[in-house]
Amino acid sequence: MINKIMVPLDGSELAECALPYAEELGAKLGAQVVLVNVTNRVQGMRILKDLNNPKTESSISYNEPKEWEREVFMTEGVCSTEEKSLKYLNNIAKDKLGKNVKVSTEVICGKPAEELTIYANTSGIDLVVMSSHGRSGPNKWARGSIAEKIAKAIHVPVMMIRAPGCVGDL
Repeated sequence: MINKIMVPLDGSELAECALPYAEELGAKLGAQVVLVNVTNRVQGMRILKDLNNPKTESSISYNEPKEWEREVFMTEGVCSTEEKSLKYLNNIAKDKLGKNVKVSTEVICGKPAEELTIYANTSGIDLVVMSSHGRSGPNKWARGSIAEKIAKAIHVPVMMIRAPGCVGDL
């Protein structure tokens, strides 16, 4: 039984080619469609806090800390566009998916192929519906394919949609 369908989106029209398929499956099966976006980490940013009041809000700075501040280095970086990603997913849910499908959104921070694989394998996802460029030959070898990496690493079925107008490169 398919109860949760994951649709990875990266903000491109190509990725959104999977939406009509996920919408139709979600509506017919009564499954929840989970729109997922992975944001980038920004390395080397410093979070500065007031030493006298450790509960104060953090501020992000590239400058050297002053005497009254202490530096906390985020070794994994900080997410750069979480709010923008959430707004994007909410707009997609509202504008591009029908009202007869249950939709939720998820923003994850990290490397797309790794994070989408972990999410699919640990969040009760029953099916992944995603688009691919359909590249082949040297172009595919040079650029790699996030869609292919995900399809090989997850433990659930994948419905790969070849985006219209995309032709494999020889």
